[in-house]
Amino acid sequence: MSTLEHLHPALWRANQLAHGDLATTDTGYAVLRAELPGGGWPLGRMTEILSEPGSAAEMRLLLPALSQIRSGPIALLNPPHIPQIAAFTAQQIPAQRLLWLPTQKHQDSLWAAEQIIRHGSCAALLFWQTAIRPEALRRLHLLAQQTQMAFFMLRPANVANNPSPALLRVQVHSVSYGLQVQILKRRGAQSVASLPLYLPQHPYLAGLSHDRAQGLPQDVARSSQAARDILQS
Repeated sequence: MSTLEHLHPALWRANQLAHGDLATTDTGYAVLRAELPGGGWPLGRMTEILSEPGSAAEMRLLLPALSQIRSGPIALLNPPHIPQIAAFTAQQIPAQRLLWLPTQKHQDSLWAAEQIIRHGSCAALLFWQTAIRPEALRRLHLLAQQTQMAFFMLRPANVANNPSPALLRVQVHSVSYGLQVQILKRRGAQSVASLPLYLPQHPYLAGLSHDRAQGLPQDVARSSQAARDILQS
């Protein structure tokens, strides 16, 4: 007899991660990969990354994934600082693939985000916003579902308790050993524990056992070094 979760690929039990055919791109972090439905950042959906302003933790988190997207422009919409091109090229992301879009007005940034998503002109969109209405978030999320792009809304940590239509919400903090990630929303079972993402350039890692060091992403050593400077002040 078929079990409940075998009736349809979109069904899962409340104590399980969701499964199905939703496309994803690898996060580059083994610990995080194991906690996300599909094993990565969803494509064709909105993902929210929440962080403290000025920490650049969001870029340290996303660089390994961006480096694995091998073709198509990467749009940086309304970033808080001027992007540091050298940090991207160090991750094998050519400068020609970067589309930097600073805006002066909130409406301009929303219009730009909608046009990028509607036309499917980019492989990835990173959109920084400190204040955005729920209806605008819903519209962007619905538009993203008509694409296969990696779409990240980068928002301040103080909106963590606000409702959001995003399929996946993650809060990230910079800590002494690298990054600490809390999954606020995902398809399937609720995540409770924070996830430590160890970045090898930190002296803390010198004392890690071989087993514990296993599974660190190959690109993290370079990513963590470059990401601190990716948005120069």
